[in-house]
Amino acid sequence: MTHLYLGTFISMKTACSCLRKRSQKKTICLSILSKYENQITIFTDYLEEFPDTDELVWILGKQHLLKTEKSKLLSDISARLWFTYRRKFSPIGGTGPSSDAGWGCMLRCGQMMLAQALICRHLGRDWNWEKQKEQPKEYQRILQCFLDRKDCCYSIHQMAQMGVGEGKSIGEWFGPNTVAQVLKKLALFDEWNSLAVYVSMDNTVVIEDIKKMCCILPLSADIATENPSGSPNASNHSKGTSACCPAWKPLLLIVPLRLGINQINPVYVDAFKECFKMPQSLGALGGKPNNAYYFIGFLGDELIFLDPHTTQTFVDTEENGTVDDQTFHCLQPPQRMNILNLDPSVALEILKENLRMFELVQKHPSHWPPFVPPAKPEVTTTGAEFIDSTEQLEEFELEEDFEILNV
Repeated sequence: MTHLYLGTFISMKTACSCLRKRSQKKTICLSILSKYENQITIFTDYLEEFPDTDELVWILGKQHLLKTEKSKLLSDISARLWFTYRRKFSPIGGTGPSSDAGWGCMLRCGQMMLAQALICRHLGRDWNWEKQKEQPKEYQRILQCFLDRKDCCYSIHQMAQMGVGEGKSIGEWFGPNTVAQVLKKLALFDEWNSLAVYVSMDNTVVIEDIKKMCCILPLSADIATENPSGSPNASNHSKGTSACCPAWKPLLLIVPLRLGINQINPVYVDAFKECFKMPQSLGALGGKPNNAYYFIGFLGDELIFLDPHTTQTFVDTEENGTVDDQTFHCLQPPQRMNILNLDPSVALEILKENLRMFELVQKHPSHWPPFVPPAKPEVTTTGAEFIDSTEQLEEFELEEDFEILNV
């Protein structure tokens, strides 16, 4: 069965959205995934050429008129970072696989979703990529976070090894829940991007819990009782943030949901498409059985997606410290599939009132265990170096289902 994830990137205090987690373990984040993948399947119903139509195309919160803005549309799509299977990288864990072909598509979709969040954070949604044009230094730094090296924060190496703490062997196919938990934990070591990653649970998004994750108390507030006359410059968490005001981490909101039993109920189609119109939308992870895709928009009742099932050779940084990014952008017309062909496990960020599929509450439910914001374990190294060996994963608790998390 296929799983879908919807991910949303929300800056500062903006937060909210949620999903339903059912016992079948099906899920979604503003990015869409597939749960079982042991082989690569080509489906004939994936159409590539855009039709001649007056309809609007929506891509991650932006609309394009297909008939008059086709080149602009294709440019917008090709600007998204495209992560695919790779081969000939250093063996994971020193003795593990040197290619993720056949098992890493869910990880690659998760990378694409997160990369889009980082692009929005540092460059903005309107930023565009042009082939062989010098890019901002922030772009190069984002790209280097995902290179297939053990010292890159969100590399296939780090995600695979962090998955060991989620009960997954290196080289084993990941489900969407595992990817969500892995990204959440890896983000704790990413000080540059400083993201708060929240995965909604039990069909509920809790504003109080999100605030606990996103709020950064000024340093002066933490030491006020010890040093009442402390310097007003004690907090350096955010430019322009005074010692008495909290700063806010950007929020990556992942919302799991199921929209049917064996297939998507058509009543949810319009509501599902609404998520791609959100300015904060990061798309969705999911697809069809045995395949994971990154869905970024729609045309009519067809979803537009980036496909990770292409095996390319490992790319490393060059002598000047930059990365040749030509293989990290899809320059071909994107593929499409009918929305009704998706697995019913999906997540939505904004829903119509008559089709509410999740609950948004202000306070943490009293019958739930206490919410404890995830925190980085006490270690002597930071970032990707932390998980240089799987022995260091023991401090993370195993979370196989969507439950209240304690990292």
